[in-house]
Amino acid sequence: MKKIAIVYHSGYGHTARQAEAVRAGAADGAADAKLYAADALTDAHWAELAAADAIVFGAPTYMGSVSAPFKAFMDASSKVWFTQGWKNKLAAGFTNSGSQSGDKLNSLVQLAVFAAQQGMLWVSLGIMPGNNSSQGSPDDLNRVGSYLGAMAQSNVDQGADAMRESDLATARELGRRVAAAARAWDSAQLA
Repeated sequence: MKKIAIVYHSGYGHTARQAEAVRAGAADGAADAKLYAADALTDAHWAELAAADAIVFGAPTYMGSVSAPFKAFMDASSKVWFTQGWKNKLAAGFTNSGSQSGDKLNSLVQLAVFAAQQGMLWVSLGIMPGNNSSQGSPDDLNRVGSYLGAMAQSNVDQGADAMRESDLATARELGRRVAAAARAWDSAQLA
């Protein structure tokens, strides 16, 4: 069974719900998926990340970028980068913001560049955009219209329990896609 690590930071609970949805989707895809809070990693957790077949990164978008605690995790991975410890692992990403745009794409680009610097291979969302025609609905998968990773929009005056099911379903689909990619991918191919 493939192992998928989901490393995330959540300031107000919204991104944690997304992370759980990614985990559930990966589990539906027959992977052993585990959540890791980016701001609470221990040495044992870093070892588990090293043993994972794929790492999915998730952070809220604050001020057009990933949150500071997630950026601290990225910076703390410099020892992994130096040894190319995650080279040829699969990677993917997700983010959430209060605005429809909120410059979430910048956060996903930041995560993809981070993965590339680590020598990882990026798995995109793989879902056509929803809610982009007169026949569309905010209840469509990928209602925000991202290709690079899963995006969610949460109203700033509502808690995580009010997140749209379509955004959580989109995150589950990302988890399933990463699980399928991990089953199909053998990192030894590029070694």
